[in-house]
Amino acid sequence: MIDLEQDKLKEECGVFGIFSNRNIDVSHLTYYGLYALQHRGQESAGIAVCNNGKIDVHKGMGLVTDVFDNDSLDKMVGNSAIGHVRYSTTGGSCANNAQPIVNEFELGSIALAHNGNLVNTDIIRELLQYGGTSFETSIDTEVVLKLIAKNAKKGIENAVADAIQAIKGSFAIVILTEDKLIGVRDPNGIRPLCIGKFDDNSYVMCSETCALDAVGAEFVRDVNPGEIVIIDKEGIKSINFAEKTKCETCVFEYIYFARPDSVIDGISVYNSRELAGEELYREAPVEADMVIGVPDSGLAAATGYAKASGIPYGIGLIKNRYVGRTFISPTQELREKAVAVKLNPLKVNIEGKRIVIIDDSIVRGTTSKKLVDILRKAGAKEIHFRVSSPIIKYPCYFGINIASRNELIGGNKTVEEIRDFIGADSLAYLSIDSLLKSLGKKNNFCLGCLKGVYPVSAPMEVEKERFEV
Repeated sequence: MIDLEQDKLKEECGVFGIFSNRNIDVSHLTYYGLYALQHRGQESAGIAVCNNGKIDVHKGMGLVTDVFDNDSLDKMVGNSAIGHVRYSTTGGSCANNAQPIVNEFELGSIALAHNGNLVNTDIIRELLQYGGTSFETSIDTEVVLKLIAKNAKKGIENAVADAIQAIKGSFAIVILTEDKLIGVRDPNGIRPLCIGKFDDNSYVMCSETCALDAVGAEFVRDVNPGEIVIIDKEGIKSINFAEKTKCETCVFEYIYFARPDSVIDGISVYNSRELAGEELYREAPVEADMVIGVPDSGLAAATGYAKASGIPYGIGLIKNRYVGRTFISPTQELREKAVAVKLNPLKVNIEGKRIVIIDDSIVRGTTSKKLVDILRKAGAKEIHFRVSSPIIKYPCYFGINIASRNELIGGNKTVEEIRDFIGADSLAYLSIDSLLKSLGKKNNFCLGCLKGVYPVSAPMEVEKERFEV
């Protein structure tokens, strides 16, 4: 059995927020927004709604459809809400760490949800605890919330600005107060956050534009790096909390994380993936009979490769879309009987053919090895593996689950050694220059996992731990 997700990079979360100037169903709209962002996190989900100054939160482990039903949503009535889907990187995977987190402080209630990863929260947590602050979770999101509460006497806007300037790392944050929806993006714009609008001047902020489409909101713009956006009954206003900002969006938003129908910082995710496939053919051509993609994130690049090469594009792998988190995994005995429930080769398209298989990345190499193996068993004459991203060589501390170089096959082996490990007839990766070309070079990008150079440096002990080989 092949689990396509076990050898993929994992992004931390997706966030969604809505502020309404009329009586609309914010809980159900937030539900649909989170459903559209489900690909960003499948471990837990939560929604906080504000009604007449009181914030009510409902959250739990599992998918959005597991955590919420009509009854739970109908009970959450208000004019503003924030929501969150989570994949854990900092803090364990448990119900206590599910977001949004709610806190009571001098100015009232506040709820916060965060996408990204902070690199200096251990130090801040210790300082806050030394000052008498207690914590209920192990996640860095609560550190930000406690920082805001600590400075509440300055007013919520100043308290948020002070807290944000104290933290370091990647973050897209949505904050719900008794009368405001606030969004914040880190000074490097590593994690995405955008603004949408309804006809009645109600607003939405969320991780990707696909969530705006899901609720019928019109895209307004991306939140700028180093910007705090404040939405209330008076409208929308902006505060720039960082003087030196430069958009360096995580390049893997385009390669893998984001939904293909999203547009991030002016770049179509689908178009960038298709162009990456075209560039991949120009760099690594091969004679073959058919191009196939690994579902789902490899499909756009596969169409680009086929388009540039003139080799027919076909379906070679069938993904079972109904295998969810509660699926009962086969025993070893059943695995040995070749139980294929998550991915199966389409033998009629593969047998006797020279196949080019396109995937978006290779992390540990185990899934790629299994893919090659099932194509061989399906009768492929040749298998040429092409990767529509550069070699991942270095760890990430900005919200992706790469803790050390030991986990990365590209950090320890040459391309030829990787080819030998996965068993392909040939193997090639897209170069960094061609990747940037496929993105149009409109922005700078965080390429830390590819080059080992990051927009924000981590504390020395973190870098030492994560770069050990």
